[in-house]
Amino acid sequence: MLGLRLFGLILGGLTAIAAIATPCAATPCSNLQTLALEHTTITLATDITSGVFTVPGSNPAQDITGLPAFCRVAATIAPTVDSAIKIEVWLPASTWSGRFLGLGSGGFGGYYDYGGLAFRLKAGYAVAYTGLGTGTSGCTVHYCGSDGNKGNAFAIALGDKATPSLGLYGHPERITDFGHRAVHLMTLRAKEIVQAYYQQSATRAYFFGCSTGGHSGLMEAQRYPEDYDGILVGAPAYNRTHLYATTPLGWRNTHATPGRQMQAGQMSLINKAVLAQCAGRDGGVATDQFLTNPRRCRFDPKVLQCTGGDVPPACLTEEQVTTMQNYYAGTVDPVTGERIVPGFAPGSETEDLSAKGIMLKQQLPEPLFDGPLYWVYGPTFGQPGSAVNYTNFDIHRDLPAVEAMLAEPLNATSPDLTAFRERGGRLIMYQGWADELVMPQNTIDYFNSLVKFDSPSFATRRGDEAQVGADVAEDRFGGDHVRAGLQRTLSYARLYMVPGMYHCGGGPGPNAFVFLPALQDWVENGTPPGSAVATKYVNDTAPDVQMTRPLCVFPKIARYNGRGSTDDAASFSCVEGGHRHDHGPHDEQ
Repeated sequence: MLGLRLFGLILGGLTAIAAIATPCAATPCSNLQTLALEHTTITLATDITSGVFTVPGSNPAQDITGLPAFCRVAATIAPTVDSAIKIEVWLPASTWSGRFLGLGSGGFGGYYDYGGLAFRLKAGYAVAYTGLGTGTSGCTVHYCGSDGNKGNAFAIALGDKATPSLGLYGHPERITDFGHRAVHLMTLRAKEIVQAYYQQSATRAYFFGCSTGGHSGLMEAQRYPEDYDGILVGAPAYNRTHLYATTPLGWRNTHATPGRQMQAGQMSLINKAVLAQCAGRDGGVATDQFLTNPRRCRFDPKVLQCTGGDVPPACLTEEQVTTMQNYYAGTVDPVTGERIVPGFAPGSETEDLSAKGIMLKQQLPEPLFDGPLYWVYGPTFGQPGSAVNYTNFDIHRDLPAVEAMLAEPLNATSPDLTAFRERGGRLIMYQGWADELVMPQNTIDYFNSLVKFDSPSFATRRGDEAQVGADVAEDRFGGDHVRAGLQRTLSYARLYMVPGMYHCGGGPGPNAFVFLPALQDWVENGTPPGSAVATKYVNDTAPDVQMTRPLCVFPKIARYNGRGSTDDAASFSCVEGGHRHDHGPHDEQ
């Protein structure tokens, strides 16, 4: 999703000038056309020297300008007869930094983020991207299986086709490609293309992605630890089966009865009540239009329930209170009590449809991002009245079937990053607190699983007494196993929670920041990243700055020092005591 936002920003003011490729004489770039790579067909290898690239298929033509001369390579990788993993690799002709960067896709893939490729090319990277092999099945960012858009304007705008589609149903190899193989093979082939073009290997390899791209980054660290030296991931949708399986429940939360839907203006009403109760008590200041640490906010939407002669949208009906209570509570198995996914954070309530939250989802004819359930159940999933469909999907009854088919190829849940850590790999994660697609606590849960795995008590249970003994001998624990586990995790992985940011960007909080240079410094010079500065631009458009705030290394939070401008990051400090790292949502007062 971040790639799409960045793509739009880059293309916004570009002029329409045709791309010019160098003529026919053989060059190091054109010679790549005959490069023999395993399971790979190179379909294009051409020099772009005009400084302008026209986005293929754009109508009217969309041009990206100001580019250095580069070699554009396109290829298709087919590890199985049912695979068609399309990749592009862009190679700076004379401005290469020596680094390789793999980019992650968003949603269900099926597209090229040419804006992202161009942006990173300008920064000196040899950069690669893949649509994850889903385009052959007609998948788009938001849809990879549906019962058709039913004429719904919102579904049409999101790319849902008029006719029903099955996505990757009946294509297990394409599911594997989407889950992890496409990015891994893109990485291997791109490195070989880099070697052939420059006659030397990249000095370092980095990966950056958000949402599905974040999931891909964790897959790389867990399953292919030798692919990258540093990985930067945002809003990593890592426990795919749980996230996909709860999409029908989220949709039914506003469709159980007509009265469960929220009216225009009510999300703003709720957000104002949340801020009135909690802003300034969570490290930020009372005038903030976002929460710095939503886990310190215990908000019950029942305080807005209509009384006397009050009527919506100035208040909430009892049914709407239930909708919002479910929104904050998340999903649990009704039989076992197991938490399947956490809820969304207080402070994330918005009327903004671009956040893809309640106000958009309730307008759709079926759940957003439920495509993988079609991969399991086929066309009947879109047919109310069938045995299992989006109107009757039951977590306790039906999740096991989803797990059985999709957990192995899709879930990036392993906390064991030992191989990645031991070869010097470094991981930075970030997550918006106002995200309405990937629950903020979900990302914290993965970080906490790393801490648990790295703690000495857990190491002892898994039979790693020798490592525990070495750590104790160096006095790294001090008797506090959890703190010791946290410190070990922080030696190779760091998480930053971004106040007021939606999914991968946007939102009322400071949502513009850069982590890649810090990741490089950590990998190449051994300097662990500290706090970063996030900027809120006026109307989210540079250069006019509305405010800045520090982003702290979790579990620290930013706290106002009591003096200086509240719009200046220098007036805040990252402090301990905001919350314990292992607290669940709303555990604090």
